[in-house]
Amino acid sequence: MNFITFTENNLRSFTYNVFKRMGCTDEHATLATDVLIRSDLRGIDSHGVARLSGYVRLWEKNRINATPNIKIVHETPTTATIDGDAGLGLVVAPFAMKVAMEKAEKYGSGWVSVKNSNHYGIAGYHALMAVERDMIGISMTNASPLVAPTYSAERLLGTNPMCYAFPAGKYPPVIVDMATAAAANGKLEIAQRANKKIPDGWVQNKEGQSSTDPNELKSGGSLLPLGSDKDHGSHKGYGLGATVDILSAVLSGANYGPWVPPFVAFLEPSANPVGEGLGHFLGAMRVDGFRPAEDFKAHLDNWIERFKSAETVDPEQKVIIPGEPEFAFEQERKVSGIPLIDVVVKDLNELAGKLGIGLLVQ
Repeated sequence: MNFITFTENNLRSFTYNVFKRMGCTDEHATLATDVLIRSDLRGIDSHGVARLSGYVRLWEKNRINATPNIKIVHETPTTATIDGDAGLGLVVAPFAMKVAMEKAEKYGSGWVSVKNSNHYGIAGYHALMAVERDMIGISMTNASPLVAPTYSAERLLGTNPMCYAFPAGKYPPVIVDMATAAAANGKLEIAQRANKKIPDGWVQNKEGQSSTDPNELKSGGSLLPLGSDKDHGSHKGYGLGATVDILSAVLSGANYGPWVPPFVAFLEPSANPVGEGLGHFLGAMRVDGFRPAEDFKAHLDNWIERFKSAETVDPEQKVIIPGEPEFAFEQERKVSGIPLIDVVVKDLNELAGKLGIGLLVQ
């Protein structure tokens, strides 16, 4: 496995051209590009430009509307439901978070459930929008049905990520951004490209037995919930994934459970959908709705410092604050560039040839 490093600007230009070729407006192409590049900058390589082929594939199948009319279809002073009109989730979710923040500015908090959307990139991007306004940001989405609930051999839930983001003072925000499965499907895709086995406890085969094959899902296997199996707390991951599914889809009118339209190529959408598209849930809460924002941020700084100074089992290893590794990646990659494995570069340049745009160059 070889890595090729690209500047942020080169990847932005290439990605923007892909979205423009799909028919997106300048504004939407720029925003969708920003979501993907932010993922690569933050070291979440599974959800960055490596996903471009997936978006194009869905657009070619008329499952993504490049020029959506995103609108509020139900509303109260502090809540709303948004119809994404089958648009890119990379565009729909930021629209929804802006609505949530506007409501929070006026009433203290805002909560938005979304239907008729698509894959929205990393959950952290949307939650961080609120942090920039001294708000606590919440972001979650349901996803392709690849996860088997505890005791099940059937795939009924997605990896269903959730993110909570908190503004700090002199330190970077605290960002809890995680899949509710033992591993995100993107981690399996990375292992597939590298031809490596995956850790035990991530997936099971179609008979429900543990497997280390990253291709297991293609032959009927399933991801396991956070906690791995019934002996290691998988019911907790299952419960979290269920919560995301209910808030994102049952609440909004999107598809839920096994009816969620898949992003992965080896699954086809349900012939009998129970809703519209897939769903998201976004929330924003003003910190000063609880205490002065500067007080909160000073105490969160104190919280960070205390956890960082904790005595550890290994003196060489410090406690990691949620979001700290991603922040470090972002600072480094803005200077040194973004590394992509050669398999991804090959895939992107094949995509460029198919779309008739310039190749990705260093």
